[in-house]
Amino acid sequence: MSDRPETAPTPALLAPELLPAEPPEALGMSSAALARAGDALRAEIARGRLPGAVALVARHGRVAWFEAFGRLRPDADAPMTRDAIFRVYSMTKPIVSLAVMMLMEEGRLMLDDPLERHLPAFASLKVGREDPAAAGGMRLEPLPRPVTIQDLLRHTSGLTYEFLGEGPVHLAYQQARLGDPRRTNAELCDLLATLPLLNAPGERWGYGRSTDVLGRVVEIVAGVPLGEFLRERILGPLGMVDTGFHAEPDRHHRIAEPFPVDPDTGESVRLLDARRRPALEMGGGGLVSTAADYLRFLQMLLDGGRAGDRRFVSRKTVELMTADHLGPIAADSPLLPPGYGFGLGFAVRTQPGIAFTPGSVGQYYWSGIAGTTFWVDPRERMIAILLTQAPGRREYLRQLFRALAYAAIDD
Repeated sequence: MSDRPETAPTPALLAPELLPAEPPEALGMSSAALARAGDALRAEIARGRLPGAVALVARHGRVAWFEAFGRLRPDADAPMTRDAIFRVYSMTKPIVSLAVMMLMEEGRLMLDDPLERHLPAFASLKVGREDPAAAGGMRLEPLPRPVTIQDLLRHTSGLTYEFLGEGPVHLAYQQARLGDPRRTNAELCDLLATLPLLNAPGERWGYGRSTDVLGRVVEIVAGVPLGEFLRERILGPLGMVDTGFHAEPDRHHRIAEPFPVDPDTGESVRLLDARRRPALEMGGGGLVSTAADYLRFLQMLLDGGRAGDRRFVSRKTVELMTADHLGPIAADSPLLPPGYGFGLGFAVRTQPGIAFTPGSVGQYYWSGIAGTTFWVDPRERMIAILLTQAPGRREYLRQLFRALAYAAIDD
């Protein structure tokens, strides 16, 4: 938080946001540079590359910039609003990862627990190695060691996503139709346990359905559905009233929508149905949220696991989550950029250079496939959030927004 005298007037709250607002210059940021960032987003909208967006930058415990751009839905004239609800997809992962760490702090699981201790169906996992001479082009090998909870948190479990390749393991995932929202978490995990791993546990970093499995671990250990645990232990206490696995009917008018057709590829854009309660409360990508809600979560992490007078996890647990857990483990994937490792739910910056965008060692971030992204920079006491529903522009916008937001630091 900023070093303000106790007699200073209290800034007006950006209701219903958690943090008060300050002029950017009072937070060591440039109003002109933030205006340029807004102009860049408006230019994307004017070119027809983006239907709308919400951008937020906070520093030193205050909101410096919070603005909505474009339209809420491309087929209507309703303007984008700051309280718009977005499908945040993989920005679900840090929240579910925090749930796991809360259970660890209670002694109900440990990071080195074998997955099969909590989900016995995973006791018979095999690694699928490509082998043209084998049936189906794949040779099955036993695991050198079990998958652990840490493997799931840092994505070294060997689980993958069906859309990340066309090898025999990916084809097996595709044929299993793992994304069917009519399945429960239990049914999804029972099916995953019958499929081969892409890599052996700890062999390399590989993005995939690890956090979906963690969602089921939370259910087993806590004895309640994942959504209920998140509401009672994280979302409700933080005041994240618009975050959940679907939007209630009285909030449907605030749901942001994508272009029906990608402006670059011409392909149809289909996102999760945010209006219907799914059977599958997908721990790796099922939540909807708002910029204000997600700021509450990130500010709690930046404040060492505390929000107000409530502690969610200890400062040391946050430090563990946001440290690199890969070390020498290979991570040659475009999903993890140069200069970054991976912690327990987040990518973590390990070097001041090499990366394509500015940042500090210790910065942590993640993004969602539909175009949402965030980062936290503890050294700068800075949080930035960009929410859009533009899957085809996600990588470009992520890089653009990070460069522009860091360019606004002016102290």
